[in-house]
Amino acid sequence: MADARTRLLVLGSLPGRASLAAQEYYANPGNGFWRLMGAVTGVDLPALPYAARLEALLARGIGLWDVIAHAQRSGSLDSAIRDPAARDLAAMADALPALETIAFNGRTAERIGLRQLGEDAARWRVLTLLSSSGACAVPGAVKHADWMRLRACLAPTLSS
Repeated sequence: MADARTRLLVLGSLPGRASLAAQEYYANPGNGFWRLMGAVTGVDLPALPYAARLEALLARGIGLWDVIAHAQRSGSLDSAIRDPAARDLAAMADALPALETIAFNGRTAERIGLRQLGEDAARWRVLTLLSSSGACAVPGAVKHADWMRLRACLAPTLSS
């Protein structure tokens, strides 16, 4: 989910069971993604219907995607991912004329995504965020502070 307005592309690894079942990004209630992005954007994203959440992000220049197209995985943990098939991130990024920043949601997304981008990664600001997953055992305040770094990437659009 990204379009020509996308200045910041947030990349996860692969949707978990709850997200696949709901056909929605970050559908697991234990995942803090929508809460964290709500803090970044100043919008109460968890209170909105899913389609409105996506539009609120796009309106602020934020796109979402995954670095893995499909894989074998038992459960939802990134550590259980086997035989991942990579997406063509370079082609995706090239199709986004306003793209300035790529942010990886966790180390697995970073490792796979940077391998896909190769030397092209230097074309954008690249950030690696603490995973929004509930399995990432970091205090919420630490995650919040880490994700708030995204505000610097969005300053002109946050007043929208």
